[in-house]
Amino acid sequence: MYGKAIVSLAFIILLLISFSLFIGTVDIRSYFFASPDGAHNLPCTPTHTQSSPSVPLKVYMYDLPRRFNIGMMQWKKGGGDDTPVRTVEELPRWPVNVGVRKQHSVEYWLMASLLGSGGEGEEREAVRVLDPEIAEAYFVPFFSSLSFNTHGRNMTDPETEKDRQLQVDLIDFLQRSKYWQRSGGRDHVIPMTHPNAFRFLRQLVNASILIVADFGRYPKSMSTLSKDVVSPYVHNVDSFKDDDLLDPFESRKTLLFFRGNTVRKDKGKVRAKLEKILAGYDDVRYERSSPTAEAIQASTQGMRSSKFCLHPAGDTPSSCRLFDAIVSHCVPVIVSDLIELPYEDEIDYSQFSIFFSINEAIQPDYLVNLLRKFPKDRWIKMWRQLKKISHHFEFQYPPMKEDAVNMLWRQVKHKLPGAQLAVHRNHRLKVPDWWQRRR
Repeated sequence: MYGKAIVSLAFIILLLISFSLFIGTVDIRSYFFASPDGAHNLPCTPTHTQSSPSVPLKVYMYDLPRRFNIGMMQWKKGGGDDTPVRTVEELPRWPVNVGVRKQHSVEYWLMASLLGSGGEGEEREAVRVLDPEIAEAYFVPFFSSLSFNTHGRNMTDPETEKDRQLQVDLIDFLQRSKYWQRSGGRDHVIPMTHPNAFRFLRQLVNASILIVADFGRYPKSMSTLSKDVVSPYVHNVDSFKDDDLLDPFESRKTLLFFRGNTVRKDKGKVRAKLEKILAGYDDVRYERSSPTAEAIQASTQGMRSSKFCLHPAGDTPSSCRLFDAIVSHCVPVIVSDLIELPYEDEIDYSQFSIFFSINEAIQPDYLVNLLRKFPKDRWIKMWRQLKKISHHFEFQYPPMKEDAVNMLWRQVKHKLPGAQLAVHRNHRLKVPDWWQRRR
């Protein structure tokens, strides 16, 4: 009796398996045989792969008078005429020895990339189109950071009025543009990497794709990761091109290096606390300085001879020092609770940086003791990764594959679908922002 039941059960199981194989819901081969490419059909682990060349973003650049951009670069020439810049030959070279202005020159390099025609075979993330009807994005070549550094740096002197007036005139220009009106500015790209750039009328462009260095001076209602692009500062120190020592760990005698202004606002006050905590260590250099040519040269040598470079928050969560460390192949030690980093959807900073909260960093001996115990092989792995990714932080003309300019344009491309979604929803909504009001 039991034998008949067992035979019947086996027959039913065999029938179910046969039926499953027939309709394709079970592939018994996957458990015993390798797949045709030699790999077993096991769950995949995502890996970062090099993206294939994509169609460049079509960008229309507004013809703004030179007073909005390169006219401010000609400090000793009175600004020249006010006709728009239409070719790269008309664009002056970015001057050397201009101090803090260099780190905020992202706007210049983005403009240069659109003015150039590009070489044969060059891969570009964005190209300029002269017909605004076919553009996917609209670039506003207003050097808002340079305007602050040139006209409004003291924030109270009569020159500040020039910075404010440029913003007034630009808003008037944009609001008369049918392309601005069509999207509410959502598909417009506006660089403002200085924390005080565009400070008078910033709220009137808060729907646009803003290119910022961080969100330290922006309210959450204005600038967010969902629509804006975080840019690196342009590094001040020279890039380390010949860093090919057989034992870089032992050749870098200083454990931890910092050189910069220790008098900062808000979260940047941690610099003064760190100065006291890090005093007295033989293998730590913590030095006050201003951004002069001599100080930049001293920082160059200091970073190249140090294993770790300290990056505490400045007046805002980020500062140029992080990117100076990256191009010096000095492992960054980042002390900033609110920092956002460039291209973080493509780059894992934990592969070449170390992070401390402010509370951790200001504990006596805590930071130094951990760095002294840091494994040599792990540091060398980070150093190699710095050498591998440092080209992503180079601003140059003509732009090169996956340098900072091309990386930023690729980030803009990532933001455009969200901008188009907002534009299309805005065209049909009878009750604006109903979803946010119900949250």
